[in-house]
Amino acid sequence: MGHTIREKKKLLGRVRRIRGQVEALERALEAGQGCSEVLHQIAAVRGAMNGLMTEVIADHIHAHIANPAIASDAKRSEGANDLIDVIRSYLK
Repeated sequence: MGHTIREKKKLLGRVRRIRGQVEALERALEAGQGCSEVLHQIAAVRGAMNGLMTEVIADHIHAHIANPAIASDAKRSEGANDLIDVIRSYLK
């Protein structure tokens, strides 16, 4: 996917922030933090992952479905079907 390479620095920054949030969640569990703190950490991680997914989905739509340079309906359908497959697996 060319668009993930173009956005590599931004996407890696998001992944690194997510890693930091997961590490904070691990520390909260190891320290015996209360369930409220742990739940807030989990919500933060989930929100960050959803944000990353949204960013990549938007880039995919622009690059593989809505791009005016794509002249072939078959290529647009392929891009849409790839996206549908990923969304289905993500929502399981």
